[in-house]
Amino acid sequence: MDQAPQLKTLYDLIDYRGNTLKDKPYIFHEDIVISYAGYNQATCRAANGLVAQGGEPGDGVAILMGNCPEYTYLFNGLPRAGFYSVPINVALKKDGLRYILTNSDVKFLVVDDTFYPKVAELEKSLGQIKKNFVRRTTDQTLPAGTIDLETLLDASPKKPDHTLDLEAIAYLMYTSGTTGFPKGVVNRVGAQDPQSTIMFTNLLLKEDDILYTGLPLFHGNALLLTVGFAMGRGVPFALDKRFSASGFWDSIRRYKATQFNALGSVLQILMKQPEKQNDADNPVRMVLSGGCPKNIWEAFEKRFGVTIWEIYGAVDGGGINSLNLGTAPVGSIGKPIGDIEWKLIDDDGNEIPPGEIGELVHKVKDKKTSSVEYFKNPEASKKKVRGGLVYSGDLFTKDEDGNLYFVDRKTDSMRRRGENISSFEVESIIEKYPSVAECAAFGVPSDLGEDDVMIWVRAKPGRAIDLKDLMRYCAENMAYFMVPRYVDMVEEIPKTETLRVIKNELKKQGVTERTWDRETEMPELKLTKV
Repeated sequence: MDQAPQLKTLYDLIDYRGNTLKDKPYIFHEDIVISYAGYNQATCRAANGLVAQGGEPGDGVAILMGNCPEYTYLFNGLPRAGFYSVPINVALKKDGLRYILTNSDVKFLVVDDTFYPKVAELEKSLGQIKKNFVRRTTDQTLPAGTIDLETLLDASPKKPDHTLDLEAIAYLMYTSGTTGFPKGVVNRVGAQDPQSTIMFTNLLLKEDDILYTGLPLFHGNALLLTVGFAMGRGVPFALDKRFSASGFWDSIRRYKATQFNALGSVLQILMKQPEKQNDADNPVRMVLSGGCPKNIWEAFEKRFGVTIWEIYGAVDGGGINSLNLGTAPVGSIGKPIGDIEWKLIDDDGNEIPPGEIGELVHKVKDKKTSSVEYFKNPEASKKKVRGGLVYSGDLFTKDEDGNLYFVDRKTDSMRRRGENISSFEVESIIEKYPSVAECAAFGVPSDLGEDDVMIWVRAKPGRAIDLKDLMRYCAENMAYFMVPRYVDMVEEIPKTETLRVIKNELKKQGVTERTWDRETEMPELKLTKV
């Protein structure tokens, strides 16, 4: 069992690991190996570098980068000098990107050279950003007015001369805007309890484990469940630039990884790959899954020779987490961990019995670890936490033993390629198209176990909508995973007396013979992640 002295913050843990594990590998990335000592120093360089560039405690830094070790240097290093970071989904563009860059109040931006053109489009409206640091991934000339990221990271490796404020913001993790514009979940320095992380990872991981992820670092999954868990247990993790279905198991074997996390439809996608004789010939012993469909759970374990453990949690979940370590039936997320008080309730707030569907709520134990705070959005915070309860927004059933089974999200959100999609955001973008009078977006089941995006659109009087041109417009103005697949042209969108779209009615109708299918009608439209 791993032992460590009493540590107050994650940054104390990073310092402790660097000084005790020293040359032990922490990150494997392509042909690069970064030791624990080297990582500790790299996080200090990031913090000291921003101080040298004029940063002051309380300043925010947006990170718009692909997977790389430097990403983690910034994320785990900047708070060591009083800064906070804001990871940004690299697929965002235009209004979606502008919103987060302005709402987060960041003063600095770190961006890959390949993503910089998206930022340059918005430059005139981003006056609060003082400096742009660019990570060079190509041999392109550095954009005018920007600073090479290497300059920022070429600073002192010594521990920053800064006293950590437990109430300071460490990072903002933006939700996917499932009920409106994205909300920045506030994570403060003192809320990241290293002792709990050590205890939890001692339970999950072995001292000779090697973790692996190809999931994007702008997600809490990769940042917290891979980067963070590896630090908590004092073991290495391997970091790939991106998830590749065809190359996944080759990467696993290359890094000798024994554990990986599965988010969204990852397991379904891997199951759809052609079977090979050596599928089970891999070093993985355990998969930590978030949302493994019951119908493939045991088949996946058998085919690849692994054990699936299911985990539930959310960046704005208020600290409630649930685990099924083989201690609950297949398809269940198990029971919430610890002494947290929880229940399932109906729309009137009444606790429901086993077998019925209800929203998961839990009692606020303390504001640091079991509550939720949204950045500059007290209204949303009060809606999320009220009457001493945190409302998850997720629907479950429970069995007689108290094991939970995820049913659906209570909102009108959709989920595709591991991403939550706001119907509000899709509708807002499409309704800017010149010929569209009104749009309603919703999810329909996909063959990968998540959602395909479907829209109903009503044309402006006397106007016609060219659906192929509309799809090209969508591809140019929204993230790739948001672009609708199915379209129904309608004369009216059903609404309640309070003018809310009756989306249950739309979902019930779903895809019909009249529905236009982008994948069939526009096979030439290739949607990319950037």
